[in-house]
Amino acid sequence: MTRKALSPLRNALLLAAVPAMLAACSLSQGPGDEARPMTLASDMQDGWRSLFNGRDLTGWRGYKKASASTKWRVEDGVLTLEAGGGAGDIVSQEEFGEFELSLDWKISEGGNSGIIYLVNEADAASQTYNTGLEMQVLDNDRHPDGKLASHRAGALYDLEAPSAPMVRPVGEWNSARILVHNGRVEHWLNGVKVVDTSYGDDAWRTKVAGSKFASMPLFGTFSRGHIALQDHSDQVWYRNIRIRSLD
Repeated sequence: MTRKALSPLRNALLLAAVPAMLAACSLSQGPGDEARPMTLASDMQDGWRSLFNGRDLTGWRGYKKASASTKWRVEDGVLTLEAGGGAGDIVSQEEFGEFELSLDWKISEGGNSGIIYLVNEADAASQTYNTGLEMQVLDNDRHPDGKLASHRAGALYDLEAPSAPMVRPVGEWNSARILVHNGRVEHWLNGVKVVDTSYGDDAWRTKVAGSKFASMPLFGTFSRGHIALQDHSDQVWYRNIRIRSLD
């Protein structure tokens, strides 16, 4: 069937509406919805599942314990840690090898926490960081660790500084992503890759030997482990914790 040509008036009206439609789309995106890092499948659907149900601590427990401290609690769908210490780190019930982890975090003023991964509960390990790698969670401006590049938010703690200062001000949510795949580790913070390094090779071992972890023989030696959220005595909030296995 032959389509009728648009009248000049109707064509002008449609052209005039385009800028308004584009503006509406831009406004609907919101200030915290910048482009996410590309995943291996270029989307966020295949294989993703939640590690936190937004209601309780199902799927989590204290490190080397049967349950988590009550100082870790859920408020309005957000996992939060009460300040003051004594709660201990919590770990996922499950272990993961190659994976992609995505979550949001928010830190208190002057606060410190961390996302630790490839954590093992070996008898010789008393803390999650004795074995696991850490993505730093920090108030860069007010915590003393903010003075050290490899201790700032997004860093592979004490091993590799973030390539760019992508952390948002205290009180705002940060989007974090950790990728462990094919002998490499990546940290993404607010849509930007800030760490990209090899893992488990000679270059990795040299890097560890020059860090505070040199005295921890089990550090960074496991190919599978738990995901941990760190109690560093400061209040911290986590939400939208999701993971997909890449094994």
